[in-house]
Amino acid sequence: MNTGLLAVLSLLPIAVVAIFLVGLRWPASKAMPISYVVAVVLALFIWKIPGAQVGAATVNGVITAGTLLYIIFGSILLLNTLQESGGIQAIRRGFTGITADRRIQVIIVAWLFGSFIEGASGFGTPAAVAVPLMVGLGFPAMAAVVAGMMIQSTPVSFGAVGTPMLVGVGTGLKTPELQAYAQSLGYTDWNAFVGFAIAAKVAFLHFIAGAFIPLFVVAFMTRYFGKNKSFSEGLKIWKFALFAAFCMTIPYLTVANLLGPEFPSMIGGLTGLAIVVTAAKKGFLMPKGEAWDFEPKEKWDPSWTGSVEIKDISAKTRMSGVTAWMPYVFVGLLLVLTRLSFLPFLGWVKSWNVVWPNIFGTTITASFQPLYLPGTVFIVVSLITFFMHKMDGAAYARAWKSSAKTMLGAGSALIFTVPMVQVFMNSAGGAAGFDKMPIVLAEAVAGLAGSAWPIFAPLIGGLGAFVAGSNTVSNMMFSLFQFGVGERIGVDPTWIVALQAIGGAAGNVICVHNVVAASAVVGLLGKEGYVIRKTLVVFAYYAFLPGAIGYSILYTAQKGFLNAGTIIAALVWATAIYIIATNNKRYNSLHGANRSL
Repeated sequence: MNTGLLAVLSLLPIAVVAIFLVGLRWPASKAMPISYVVAVVLALFIWKIPGAQVGAATVNGVITAGTLLYIIFGSILLLNTLQESGGIQAIRRGFTGITADRRIQVIIVAWLFGSFIEGASGFGTPAAVAVPLMVGLGFPAMAAVVAGMMIQSTPVSFGAVGTPMLVGVGTGLKTPELQAYAQSLGYTDWNAFVGFAIAAKVAFLHFIAGAFIPLFVVAFMTRYFGKNKSFSEGLKIWKFALFAAFCMTIPYLTVANLLGPEFPSMIGGLTGLAIVVTAAKKGFLMPKGEAWDFEPKEKWDPSWTGSVEIKDISAKTRMSGVTAWMPYVFVGLLLVLTRLSFLPFLGWVKSWNVVWPNIFGTTITASFQPLYLPGTVFIVVSLITFFMHKMDGAAYARAWKSSAKTMLGAGSALIFTVPMVQVFMNSAGGAAGFDKMPIVLAEAVAGLAGSAWPIFAPLIGGLGAFVAGSNTVSNMMFSLFQFGVGERIGVDPTWIVALQAIGGAAGNVICVHNVVAASAVVGLLGKEGYVIRKTLVVFAYYAFLPGAIGYSILYTAQKGFLNAGTIIAALVWATAIYIIATNNKRYNSLHGANRSL
């Protein structure tokens, strides 16, 4: 079979997702079973994979879906516990004390707090924490999900204490030949090679691309969930949005170059939180005039609201903001303490490992570590909150019951989404002799792109994350391939691997099972395609801008500074500057029209 036809067939499971989920707006619970069936048919009859291998991949996917549901349950339980205790009301009151402006609130919660949680835990945990918190503050569930997904870009490469780099890239590249290559560059330690020869480049590219993410989040929120459906109302706070971006990305870039890949997102998010909250309280760069807010809830589009209803429950006695926030402080603290390798807790939480080795006699092994999963942290903090907030048993029972009901709603989508991913990725070794489907796709794109590959390299990373739901898995799957393409086209291959990692991070904003998980924590299922259509713009920006910059860096010496990459990057920046510069005119026109009505 020729390479082109094989690549088209490899694309079919993803095309099904694009057509039914994104294009026709089917819920994931209906679209993903079709995608799973297509992947299975291709694996069995085209790739000629043994049935046992397909079955083993499916079982592994079901087990992985179970771990995601456990995380979802824990996140919802913590939200419901805080709701029943009156903590959510106190947190909302505290945010109003900083500012009632929803544009500022979304930057603080989604961008800064979300980046910190990503750095500590990764694997979709920011959405499980930040999305329900925003709903508790009074955001429409759909707006919270879109915002929570958009920020899963810049901090992701250094999420879970550097896992996508150290485990994803480190494992994906680790061959005797590349270890010798690292030593030839002066890196006797493999992690130092990954951390400084590659991860430092990743941080630089994120520093540039991440500058506009808070502005994207705010502009999309005002355009799609505001009364006036206006981008200009979000762009009005461009100074504060850029300030908040750099408050996170400057320490992020500094830490990546000085300490390595474990702490950039964690320290960047925490530093940004401290600076931005302080600045907001003092009114620094804050928007003048009336604070922007959503319309009253009764005027919201019904599709914006999830089944998790946030009730305005007061505590028995007035709760302080510190007491209300302590559960989230405990979440962050426990995630950090159980992820740092130099502390004894990591070994303890990983000591209980549930393993099903060589499923059905194949090389596929399913495993999970219950104590290490973020769901366990959420449940433990929920129990702590029960005592700390002096709740009664009936209220706590209601929190458990409603959380279990919401979690089960997510199962119908995830139970097919993750097995499809596993079949797709475990499609090598069949009688047909073809490589696994993702590699077939990547090789076809590389063959078409030629020397322009740096521009397209992030798209392959994004494809891997879109399918697998993980930057780590995408990096493991494609890093060696990307390094090889870099060598073939005669450029520094470490830059190509860095572009792979950037794309893998960007792919998280459109990943189906991340969207399902983020939606599930606020009871908003069946609208996954709507979310992906919004976040697709951010993915395109985040893939092509770093790709263009990477091309410019790699080819300036050969082709001069004014090459294709520089031109693309300049056009992106010029467009952004033009939109911001002319926004005041559009904003005044909009509000002048409103006043005349």
